[in-house]
Amino acid sequence: MEPEARPVHYRQLLLWDPSLGSEDDEDNEEETSELVVSNSWRPHNSLGRNEVGGLPGAWARLGAALLLLVTGFSLAARQLYIKSDPTGSQASAAPRPGGHSHPPGVYHHGAIISPAGQSQEPLGGGQGPGHWSPAMPQDHVFLAVATCSHLGRELLIAGGNVVDAGVGAALCLAVVHPHTTGLGATFWALFHNSSSGSPTALMPGPAQPLAPGLRLPSALPSLRLLHARFGRLPWSQLLGGPASLAQDGFLVDTALATALAARGTKGLCPLLCHADGTPLGAGARATNPKLAAVLRLAAQAPAPDLAGDDLLSLLVRDLGLRRPQSRPTPALEPAVQRAIPQGVLSTTPGPSTCPELLAMVGAALRSGEPGPDPCPALSAAPVSPVGTVLATVDSSGSVLLLTSSLSSPFGSGRLSPSTGVLLSDLVAKPTASAWACPLLLQGSSDDTEADMLGLVASGTPAVARVVTRALLSHLAGPQTQAQHERRQGPTLSTSVCGQGTLLQVAVQAEHAHVSSVPSSCCTVQGF
Repeated sequence: MEPEARPVHYRQLLLWDPSLGSEDDEDNEEETSELVVSNSWRPHNSLGRNEVGGLPGAWARLGAALLLLVTGFSLAARQLYIKSDPTGSQASAAPRPGGHSHPPGVYHHGAIISPAGQSQEPLGGGQGPGHWSPAMPQDHVFLAVATCSHLGRELLIAGGNVVDAGVGAALCLAVVHPHTTGLGATFWALFHNSSSGSPTALMPGPAQPLAPGLRLPSALPSLRLLHARFGRLPWSQLLGGPASLAQDGFLVDTALATALAARGTKGLCPLLCHADGTPLGAGARATNPKLAAVLRLAAQAPAPDLAGDDLLSLLVRDLGLRRPQSRPTPALEPAVQRAIPQGVLSTTPGPSTCPELLAMVGAALRSGEPGPDPCPALSAAPVSPVGTVLATVDSSGSVLLLTSSLSSPFGSGRLSPSTGVLLSDLVAKPTASAWACPLLLQGSSDDTEADMLGLVASGTPAVARVVTRALLSHLAGPQTQAQHERRQGPTLSTSVCGQGTLLQVAVQAEHAHVSSVPSSCCTVQGF
């Protein structure tokens, strides 16, 4: 007599998180799971024979085992393909059912690109959008993922829009890239709403001192204001992932490790130091539980103008200051626009070089030439990054371009013990806003090549010329651009004037397109 059959949990054999696959992949997974369950949960009769085709029970079990073996090999091969993708782009070039395929960086629904480095996530975690915890048993299988881009993608899949994804990713960057951004940083953004067709600029307001050389932090009020006006998901959901990263830990990526090694750890311990005071290297795990507590408090803010109040109170106590009477004054303003034959250009208003950027683009279009070499001679001393950028786009034409800065690498270099926050320094002649010039091109109604193009760069003020050159290259078209490059050399080098980052997003033929210069700077996630 055969022993009583017990249920087998085939779910344990799934080797990847379904949220990491494409929409069509998820459909295939559901169909495969139903097939496995239908073969394995058939009741056995008293003679030990399976009712499936009248085969003996032993043969039925053998068939089910072979099916599971084939399925396991298939899923393992798919997981190996995903893990071999260094960009985290989720294998956008993989053929979709029916022979439909896309090149890397092209997605059906939406995408996000950010410079956050790689971290590790347990496969099949399934703990919901915006949540990530590395505190898992050691026998879990881990997958390298692009931390902040992945978090933004989860928010998109959860029903959020490009503002939800961008703000969530910006808060994530505030945790994992304290050398370029943070809750003490200054934020600018340019948002194009495909529903209204109008672009809006997020402006941080005039710099206000918290103490000599220290700027009043405005990151939380700025991002909360942008989300309150245009976001879709609950504000608290956007802070869940970043708070978990700060509490449970994140892996130091190459960019942070390089900046830390160049600067040293003075003022940054114990956040970014080993016990002996040496700087953390790439791959080391850092935690910031005080910052996690601040993010959880911020999640409870009832209104944008109150966001950051708890942070400010703790900073004032840390520094032994009196609470300032004024609050940060971020604002949402209409974008500055200029009509060109190919459509309408939009950017953020002054004070910055953005209006000058529009004038530069207009002059180049009239002359038909891109203007002088966008990259002046580099100084002997290397310039460390002072800001970061990210971009989100969906196939309907909504775009968010976001940039932030601490003015200097690691800002003031003064770590607040009660908050885990590095404050931005306040210099006599700030240059941070000089490069905060996101640029949008909304194509004319008869332009079928590109409905929307977004460009955003970080670096020095020279990137205004780099953005101009990139826009003109886009407008020139592939063939004309290739001819131009044969005459005068490549329009853009592999980096933005030897430093910085240029992100490009576009909507074309109801697909979202994402790329960057240099291509190795950033990670892409989309679906």
